[in-house]
Amino acid sequence: MENKRKDVKKSKKPWPTKNAMKQIYEQKLWGSNDTAFYSGEGSHRIDIIDPYIEVLTSFLNSHQEPLTICDLGCGDFNVGKELPKYTKKYIAVDIVPDLIAYNEEKFKEENLEFHCLDIAKDDVPVGNCAILRQVLQHLSNSEIKRIVNKLYAFNYVIVTEHVPIGNFVPNKNIVSGQGIRLKKQSGVNLLAPPFNFKVKKEKQLTSFSDSNHKGVIRTILYEVF
Repeated sequence: MENKRKDVKKSKKPWPTKNAMKQIYEQKLWGSNDTAFYSGEGSHRIDIIDPYIEVLTSFLNSHQEPLTICDLGCGDFNVGKELPKYTKKYIAVDIVPDLIAYNEEKFKEENLEFHCLDIAKDDVPVGNCAILRQVLQHLSNSEIKRIVNKLYAFNYVIVTEHVPIGNFVPNKNIVSGQGIRLKKQSGVNLLAPPFNFKVKKEKQLTSFSDSNHKGVIRTILYEVF
């Protein structure tokens, strides 16, 4: 069943995270490939994204009734653009207004829509499955807590995070922005404190070791109670 909430409410109070993400794209702090917006090599390297797209496609096709997907943190949509054709509806969300406006002009599908929202403070759209692909790793613990509380509205949650290889202390706090917890030998684990995300099932879908062998980009599917 889909989330029952119908109205997506937006807070009018600006948060520093929005300005930080706008700056990242304006100053091309995640690199550039001669496009107006670029979400970094993690969203463009085929050895990273092709296995991800393959396993997401398989997951989406495994359902008799197509799912409504909420892509929470869609970025430049280089990955997301491959998925709407396998869904009932694909709702792509990001915090940067100019990025969303650009995506709306570039990517057009009948079942695709874009929303400019801050998922930590705004209501999230209705859907069966939430996707957060390398989004939480850039956010503070306080923001992640707010987001986790909203994830219980979905049947499935698919989270991709860049974490250290082997054992590590999860969820060390950071200031939201360009960097991630890998520099602190930490990474996001939603099941661990202080988030304690309660799920029925957990399944790892993909795992990719980075070129420096310091971390692994892993995608986990959670089936929510």
